[in-house]
Amino acid sequence: MRPDVRLRDVQETDLAVFFEQEHDTEAVRRSRFTPRPRDAFMTHWATRILADDTVFVQTVTVDDAPAGHIVAWWDEHGEERHRFIGYWLGRPYWGRGIGTEALALFLRHERNRPLLADPFIENTASIRLLERHGFRPVGTVRHGADEHTLLVLTAPG
Repeated sequence: MRPDVRLRDVQETDLAVFFEQEHDTEAVRRSRFTPRPRDAFMTHWATRILADDTVFVQTVTVDDAPAGHIVAWWDEHGEERHRFIGYWLGRPYWGRGIGTEALALFLRHERNRPLLADPFIENTASIRLLERHGFRPVGTVRHGADEHTLLVLTAPG
């Protein structure tokens, strides 16, 4: 039986799940994302994500349980402003098509284009997921010492 994958607004209780997922050692290795201490994590979510009405964030649920999240935000560097997407799924949900289904649902609502993503260059599963939805590699960017693939989605889903 296929899992029931849905998106919904983030609930406060989801944050504890997201925090634990951010601290999963294999997820950190694959993403090259440095996990935050609990206070910094909660402050970031409260002030930079949930309180910002230009951010679109959804909890991914699988059979009604929070499995991760998908978020789109504006990134500004000087005069340039770009819309980015990012996501995080708990390890029990990897490799089951859940990310594919969740991203398809998310892209029906997030209509801003171009939409960019920059997964760690060695996170081939994430790169493949994005490419399945029409994202195309356009180069690389560096975040600290790590190289990331820059992908762009130009056409609406």
